[in-house]
Order: sequence, then structure tokens, then C-alpha cells
Amino acid sequence: MSTEAEPRVSGLEIRSIDYVPLDERHGKLWHLGPLWFMSNAQIATLAVGLISITSGGNLIWSLLAIVAGTVIGTFFMAFHSAQGPQLGLPQMIQSRPQFGYVGALLVWLFAYVQYAGFNVFNSILAADSLHTTLHGSVKLWVVVVTVVALVIALVGYDIIHKAERILTYTFLVIFGIFTVGVLVTLHYPAGSFDLGAFKWTPFLAQFGVVAGYQISWAIYVSDYSRYLPPDVTVRKTFYWTYFGSALGGIWLMVLGSLLAAWAGKDFDTIKSINAAGDKVFSGFGAIVLLFAALGLVSVTALNMYGGSLTLISGIDSFKRVRPTLGVRLLTIGLTAALSLVGALAATANFLENFNNFLLLVLYLFIPWTAVNLMDYYVVRRGHYAIAEIFNPRGIYGRWGWHGIIAYLVGFAVMIPFFSVGTLYVGPAAKALDGADISLFIGLPVAALLYWWLTRSIDVAAETRVAEEEAAALEEAAHEHREP
Repeated sequence: MSTEAEPRVSGLEIRSIDYVPLDERHGKLWHLGPLWFMSNAQIATLAVGLISITSGGNLIWSLLAIVAGTVIGTFFMAFHSAQGPQLGLPQMIQSRPQFGYVGALLVWLFAYVQYAGFNVFNSILAADSLHTTLHGSVKLWVVVVTVVALVIALVGYDIIHKAERILTYTFLVIFGIFTVGVLVTLHYPAGSFDLGAFKWTPFLAQFGVVAGYQISWAIYVSDYSRYLPPDVTVRKTFYWTYFGSALGGIWLMVLGSLLAAWAGKDFDTIKSINAAGDKVFSGFGAIVLLFAALGLVSVTALNMYGGSLTLISGIDSFKRVRPTLGVRLLTIGLTAALSLVGALAATANFLENFNNFLLLVLYLFIPWTAVNLMDYYVVRRGHYAIAEIFNPRGIYGRWGWHGIIAYLVGFAVMIPFFSVGTLYVGPAAKALDGADISLFIGLPVAALLYWWLTRSIDVAAETRVAEEEAAALEEAAHEHREP
């Protein structure tokens, strides 16, 4: 068996959905902290903190809903991160043991839609920031943002980690000053901090959107931890991911809520940031927006990278893919093109309905995260025959009915509790005056049903298969092919 690591070509990452062999593992565990901090600490996240204020809630309860939603939503996302070093695989390909070789297409389709939706919103926000500060056509800036993000995504894993570390250090300075300015110079409406003005509906709406936003990161996390050595502990991987993502999310969502309470009906993400920044000193608003645009470019690159991995996984379900550099170039390019078309064609209605989009993401991925985590931590306890994940006739089957049934039932029982603005309010949500508690229904139902359905799985037999195939798995990885 070859012991040499797969060489890099022109500095570009070669690997995609394939297993990362042990002698290519690298990086430091703490790098996950700034990566997930900066992924959340950008102004698309700021927009998540508005819904309570805009739907009639007061400021203090909006802030509490943001903290509660982040604490709970990030919990699930961070546990996915620990799967990467142990399995050496990107996140979505890990759905095959639960949903089957072909059945996993169900969640991959939803994941790809999520990547596309976030990229449209992120690139438009970045373009608006650049238009406000540097002027020029918004559509031209959309193209520039997409191209720069495309280049970062093409170079791949290592440059994404490095860029997020550099941006984190700069963020702490610029947004640290901006946050102090928001707290010191802005004035808020009477009753903003009245704890007696609690309203269930805006509180739960804010909580649900925030939890959904944090859970939506679950489809990314192993993508950016899979090159780490497998001897890093689950606990430390969880902590670095959890606190990085939670701190970045809370910071920006709280800023969004503060700005919305201050600006009232005149709130506009770009204009309000610019105006609040200029209260610190003239021109500082433009500095904040320019840096914000860089943050949005970086997270757009993350979406292209993850979207490419999901697209390759989907193609591989129909025709086995040799995971080469050419496949990466093609799928990242296609993902970037789709993002660009979506951003150029988007209307104001898309931006207005961003919170509805976040809720839909929450609904789609609650049962998936429940099934995936239950399988990894309780049913199989991290023991997988990785080579079988790439075998269309392997031990995990083409259709994983345990996972599919648990997912569909988990989603179905949530429907009466959905509350999506003017789009749909389920009968249970109506009885609760529009409050959305679907998160607390779908998670336990999907998780417990999957556990009950999988009681007959012979994990010991699967572990023996994994041990028998371990050497061949490493050899295939060095030869840059699926096992």
C-alpha cells in the first residue's frame, strides 16, 4: 500500500466526498473556533435577529429569545462537527447509513436548496454593502462577489480556514467598536426593557428562526473538521464548534435586534448599519459595511464548497464518481453559476421572505439532524464501515427505510405546529395564538422512532466489516478513488 499523501495540484484541494486517509490529516482543533465564529458573525446573521421586533415583541424578550434559540440550535450543530475527524468524510455523505445509498437524495436535495438560498441572500447583501460604500452597479458587485467566492471555494479547505481566522481578528476590532457605538449612542423606545411586556407569539417566532438558523449549519460542519486527526476528542471538537458558532451568532443577532428597535419602521439592514456606524464617527459606517462585505464573500464561499460536495454526493448516487480535481471544478462552477443566476433574478420579495425561508430550513432539517445524531451517538456509537458508504450494494442498502420513515413521520407530526407568517399557520399553532413549537415535536419523535426501528441492527457485525475493509479503504484513498 502506498504511504505517500495525495499531492496537491496548483495549490487546489483535490478531495471532495472521498475518505481522507490518516496521513493527510492535519490542522489544529482550535481552528474550528474562528471558522464557526466568523461564519456566523456576518450581517446575514444580523437579519435573523429582527423577527420579534418586527412582529410586535419588545427588545428585552427578543434578546432572550435569541440567546435561548442559539443555545439550543447550536447544540445539535456542534455534535455533528465531531463526526468529521472520526469518519474523515464530509457531512452529507454520512446520511447514507441512515437513509440508504439512493434514499439519502431526499435530504441532499433539501441541503442543496439551502446552500442556494443562503448564497442568493448573502451575495445580494454583500453587493448592496459595496454599492453603498463604493457605488457602482449592484448587479456588477453581485458578479464580483460570486467570482471571488468561487476562487476561494476552488482552492478549498485550507484557505477557507485561514481566511476565516484572519477575518475573525479583524472583526473583533471593527465590530467591537461598532457594538460599543450601538450600545452607547442609540436610543430605544419606551418599554424596550420591560420584562412584564412578554408576548408568546413573537418570542417563539424569534426563538424558532434563531434555532433554525443554527441547526441549518448542521449540514456543513463535518466538511470543515474532516481533515483533523481522529484522535481529537468529541468533547473538545464540540466545544470549539459550539462556542465559536454560538458567540458569533448571538453577537450579530443581538446587534440586529438592537438596530431594529432603534430604527423602528425605518429599519433597513444596510442603511441602518451605515447610519449607526456614522454615529461613532463620520465614515465609520462605510468601514463596517466594507468589512461586512468581506465576511459575506467568505460565507458565500462556504456555501459553494458545501453545495459542491452535496452535488457530487447526489451524482454519485446514480453513477459512481471518481473524486478528482476536475469533478470539484465542475460542481463548484455549476453551484456558483446557479447562485449568480438566483441573485441576479431575485426580487425584493425574496429578501422580505428570508425569515420564512429560515423557518422552512428549520422544518426540513429538524428530523434529519434527529435521525443522524441518534444513529451516530446512540445506535452505532460512531462505528461505521466507511467503505460500505460508497458501495451501492453494500450493507447500508439502497433505501434506508428506518431513516426515511423516521424522517417523514417526524416531519408530518410537525405540520400542525408550523407557523410561517402569512404562508401557513397550522391548527395547533392557531390554537397557541400563532406560536410555533414544532421544534419540540419533530426532534424527539424522529429521534425516538429511529431508535425504535433500528433495535435489530447488528452493530458488531458492521464493525467487523469495517475492520476487514480498513486497509483497502486507506489504499483506495491514496489512489484517489472510491473504495
